[in-house]
Amino acid sequence: MIKRRAFVAGLGAVLAAPLGALAQELRKSPRIGFLAPAAAPQPESPIAFLLEAFRQGLREHGYLEGQTITVEYRWAAGRFERLRQLADELVGLNVDLIVAPSTPAARAAKQATSVVPIVMAPVGDPIEAGLVVSLAHPGGNVTGLSLLSYDLISKRLELLKTVASRISNVGVLLNPANDSAQTYMKHLRTGASQLGLRLVLLEVREAHELERAADLMAMGRVDCLLVIEDPVYLQWPTRIAALAAQRRLPAMYGAREFVAAGGLISYAPSFPEIFRRAASFVDRILKGARPGDLPVEQPTTFEFVINLKTAKALGLTIPPSLLLRADHVIE
Repeated sequence: MIKRRAFVAGLGAVLAAPLGALAQELRKSPRIGFLAPAAAPQPESPIAFLLEAFRQGLREHGYLEGQTITVEYRWAAGRFERLRQLADELVGLNVDLIVAPSTPAARAAKQATSVVPIVMAPVGDPIEAGLVVSLAHPGGNVTGLSLLSYDLISKRLELLKTVASRISNVGVLLNPANDSAQTYMKHLRTGASQLGLRLVLLEVREAHELERAADLMAMGRVDCLLVIEDPVYLQWPTRIAALAAQRRLPAMYGAREFVAAGGLISYAPSFPEIFRRAASFVDRILKGARPGDLPVEQPTTFEFVINLKTAKALGLTIPPSLLLRADHVIE
């Protein structure tokens, strides 16, 4: 039996302990933040599937959300200016690290803290964005995955021109609030010049701007469409694919989710795989690794997806050589 005097003394020590230290001791599972520029996903949406891929990665490393790990979600709903405030909220919650699935989200997190580890999942060019010093040795508190592959940009134009050889004016759908889009445009201009293509910028930040982009397509005499990948656009794959279909425009997308929604072709890394891989960075950091010592990963394989049903509706015949190269054909 515990003596009353010893029990009272122990209780006094507990009550005298700082509340922050006591809370830290009671919190047995790690807590991470997830800072996203998009809106909270609806069931069965592309973003919901990407989020599930991240959760699958966590499970593969032994983390069960709500049981052995807590995830604090913050969604900016397309309002990139809110990201810094949401990042500050996560830092205020004393999260163990922040997962940032876009360049604007990673930058906001980095502005909010130089101490809390940040996992990019993914971003465009992390060096140009000032997030890391180098890919091999990031330094600081940021690491993760990058989409950096300028060959990919030119390849998309080449594939689009192979599918629709008569194109000359390429409408480029991009989100000007996303810094990565501007980096992509710089390299797109080089690729377009080499192929003799003219670029027409179609800036869309929010869903209601899609119709205005459609009007610009007509005014700019656009005869095909290239959609730059953006987390906000993954909220509207069906609407964007329908926009191209209504105007009978061959379109290249930066994620296969758009082709599954009725788009023509995509050439891109596997985003579910990227989100799953992000969990491995979370695991290593929670086990003591320093973000600055973990090299940034770049995609090494890309998926080429073709929607034959859409091609037929557009009156296009996909060359057999491209069908053989495709990783997935939707019929």
